[in-house]
Amino acid sequence: MTASPSNSLDHSNSFDADEQGAPRHAYDAGLLLLRLVLGLTMAGHGAQKLFGWFSGPGLDVTGQFFTSVGYPAGKAMAVVDGLSELLGGLGLAVGVLTPLAGAAVIGVMVNAVAVKWGGGFFIPTGWEYELTLATGAAALALTGPGRLALDRHLPVVRAHRVGYGIASVALGLVLGAVVLLFRG
Repeated sequence: MTASPSNSLDHSNSFDADEQGAPRHAYDAGLLLLRLVLGLTMAGHGAQKLFGWFSGPGLDVTGQFFTSVGYPAGKAMAVVDGLSELLGGLGLAVGVLTPLAGAAVIGVMVNAVAVKWGGGFFIPTGWEYELTLATGAAALALTGPGRLALDRHLPVVRAHRVGYGIASVALGLVLGAVVLLFRG
């Protein structure tokens, strides 16, 4: 007795289809596109803050900004923020430890939303962009990176579990909130 591709538990063939007939490789391509755009955007923001790349302010100016919006030890906060964005973004882009990379981005965005909260939802001073980035990171943490990712080769996260995603989203929210407690 042979199973049809849609009923098979072996999804190693990228041309398998789901129950509605959509090819699985289309899902993987969509997740790859989301990971690359979101991850490289975040990594670029982190590089701007840490190194001044891409016309960014660099560490000293970013540290001054953090101090001006109420964080103690502004330069240390700039390092934490920049590293979270850079490493979390790169992790999302290549799909390595994707749930934890998503948690890093979520934690940073919780703080970014808090800083911009009083400016309304939309530009020029709103927080819709930060919410969109956090939501994309949460979606990737919950769904997993797809098969076109380095996680596929790591034994612990090879078989993505929604529990990893839920725990990572919670971790990002909690750590983001803890950092907010330090803000004056």
